Amino acid sequence: MTISRSYRTSESVTEGHPDKVADRISDAVLDAVLRDDPSSHVACETFLTTGLVVVGGEITTKTYVDIPSLVRRVLSDIGYDRPELGFHFQDCAVLSAIKEQSKDIADAVGNPSEKREGSKDPLNELGAGDQGITFGYARSDTETLMPLTIHLAHRLAQRMAAVRKDKTVPFLRPDGKTQVTVEYEGDRPIRVDTVLLAAQHGPDVAREEIERELLRHVVEPVLGRWLDEKTLVLINTSGQFVIGGPASDSGVTGRKIIVDTYGGFSSHGGGAFSGKDPTKVDRTGAYMARYVAKNLVAAGLAREVEVEIAYAIGRAAPLAVNVQSYGTGTVSDERLRDVVLKTFDLRPKAIIDAFDLLRPIYEPLSAYGHFGRTDLALPWEQTDAADRLARAIR
Repeated sequence: MTISRSYRTSESVTEGHPDKVADRISDAVLDAVLRDDPSSHVACETFLTTGLVVVGGEITTKTYVDIPSLVRRVLSDIGYDRPELGFHFQDCAVLSAIKEQSKDIADAVGNPSEKREGSKDPLNELGAGDQGITFGYARSDTETLMPLTIHLAHRLAQRMAAVRKDKTVPFLRPDGKTQVTVEYEGDRPIRVDTVLLAAQHGPDVAREEIERELLRHVVEPVLGRWLDEKTLVLINTSGQFVIGGPASDSGVTGRKIIVDTYGGFSSHGGGAFSGKDPTKVDRTGAYMARYVAKNLVAAGLAREVEVEIAYAIGRAAPLAVNVQSYGTGTVSDERLRDVVLKTFDLRPKAIIDAFDLLRPIYEPLSAYGHFGRTDLALPWEQTDAADRLARAIR
């Protein structure tokens, strides 16, 4: 029997990419609010372009956040700390256009339909902050149960940022992108076929030096055994990349949702994560769906799983839950769904309580993905439910 071969591709971007700068500012605002008032409701959006940052959205809170100071701190931390970069943390204008959350939404969240119907269950005391379809995904490509393509793309982007900050590659600047194409034999990754880096750099560096240093300090340390003599490595295919970041392109919160999740391997409900407090199921439901999917794979019940959860605003219980194992499950998808419903509480308050989500933990998630992180202790990345699932399936 012939085993089919296929090629799958995912991309990532560095923390200095304009869209990721916007995501980080929005999540930094969220963290600052939750730090002093965990009961806050936050939906914060950021837009930035040359010389300007606009922070807007809806926030209901008892605390105060100095938005301009926070924005400048984030920009400095990322590396926009020199005028020659075309965007400088001290010189840019910062505008705040934040208003209070709609009372209609607040009432729906705090008084869910189940409670209005007479339920005494305390976990029904919080309704979903919006309607939404969320997806979680896991597959056995890597130890983190993430697709290899997005795992490697993120690690390359993180490595570019690291060697820039520690001056190992001193000519690098904050903006950058990565892309990895992996060759699969059936559902098993066998090699990296193509790797692409777009790295912002200083003006006085030769292309040959850029290629040599990035190959030595980024590509080879990250990709290691996945490289072979046929792997195509492409670096700065546009030629020169001196002007980057907000000086060359605008940035908007929530414009890199596939980078934030599974690199195109899974479905996506369309909702962004950054700047949203945990009552927003776009974020909370997606974290729970990942937790469920990862534990199903960790339990050995499938090699690949996608979990879908649908919510309605002002209602605690999900409208629908689906599990798909793409033919890799040890039992039917219907059976997997039944076990998931019996094992996990998928209501917003239950998820918030289980993962302790009313903490200021979100700014580090704004770049390099919300899933499969080994540098952060994320509760939805634990596999502590795998044994329960394995027992329940017997």
